Amino acid sequence: MGHNLETRSFLDEVRSFDNAGVLFDLGHPLLNRMAGSFVTAAGIGAVQAVSREACFTALENVSGDETSMDNSKKLDRFRSLQGETNRNSVEALVTSTGKESLQWGLAAGMYSGLTFGLKEARGVHDWKNSAVAGAITGATLALTSDDSSQHQIVQFAITGAAMSTAANLLTGIF
Repeated sequence: MGHNLETRSFLDEVRSFDNAGVLFDLGHPLLNRMAGSFVTAAGIGAVQAVSREACFTALENVSGDETSMDNSKKLDRFRSLQGETNRNSVEALVTSTGKESLQWGLAAGMYSGLTFGLKEARGVHDWKNSAVAGAITGATLALTSDDSSQHQIVQFAITGAAMSTAANLLTGIF
């Protein structure tokens, strides 16, 4: 595999990303890590949002109406997709998908940045760093929802701390 820019193929460029481990070089490992996590999670969030809407649309078409879906699923649907035209529906889909992608990306970037910063500050990467980063990220994620309450913020913080701590502890086992 040559390193001459003129002879490298697109596939060689993609492979070099895998070897380097970073998608961006912003000049500092913290920024690189946060940007890479943001982009990866935002893409996952977009795919998840669109696939969820496609699933609900398919279920609606199979059953003929929305009454077969329970209320919790109805609340998760894109609220503004009932446009009068296809253009309004597509615009609402893009807006809602963008918002969800941003939430996923911010959560991943924040968590990654916090764990990296705590590791640098404390000199060790352990479950405590994961718990603190998960709690702060969870609370922040709750604040991005449309109707966040104190109870919801605390619940998200505890859930974020528990999930990230469990993931950290299970990393060495599997």
